[in-house]
Amino acid sequence: MSQPSQNVVRTSAAGVVVACFLWCSGCNTHSATPPPSQNSSATDNPYDSVGLIDLGGRPVELPKASRGRNCVAVFTRTDCPVSNRVAPAVRELCQTYANQDVDFYLVYEDPRETVEVIRAHLKEYEYNCPALRDTQHSLANATEATVTPEAVVFNKKGTVVYRGRINDQFEDFDKMRESPTKHDLKDAITATLAEQPVAVPVTKAVGCYISDLK
Repeated sequence: MSQPSQNVVRTSAAGVVVACFLWCSGCNTHSATPPPSQNSSATDNPYDSVGLIDLGGRPVELPKASRGRNCVAVFTRTDCPVSNRVAPAVRELCQTYANQDVDFYLVYEDPRETVEVIRAHLKEYEYNCPALRDTQHSLANATEATVTPEAVVFNKKGTVVYRGRINDQFEDFDKMRESPTKHDLKDAITATLAEQPVAVPVTKAVGCYISDLK
């Protein structure tokens, strides 16, 4: 990726980056490998057996729970500075598509985070979409998501049509734009709602490694 000439600001001294090194077990990008197979049928979907739990301890299977609707899972954790920095963008997308045949879920990846901590995080960042827990990283592994924040979009058939960043505000963990110039998740949702192929189905996500969470 070429280096932006004006909009990218180095944030080694900024709180976001300092917090990233202090609080994230690891922050980086992952390679833009192809998403999992997009040929699964609605009756033989490899993701339907992936179990998550809601904050009440009830099992939830994604994308099976949203069959007939499009579904977006945003992998996150409460103490990842990159996740928290893009929280307003995620919240805006939740609000924008709430009545447009799209189910949004925040999927918390840190098994050490209690329900109380997650609820406090939801309140602090004013999230208005449901939260699920992926304590075994089952959904992350199945979709090949590797960092928080990272998003996966399922179409109405439960097929993964996009995996990657929310936007391009973070070029790397030590380089942050003042504001994003590309809105990859929004573009993917728009294309999916129109039943069109996503132009860029995989993008590099920048954040805290899920594999570091035990």
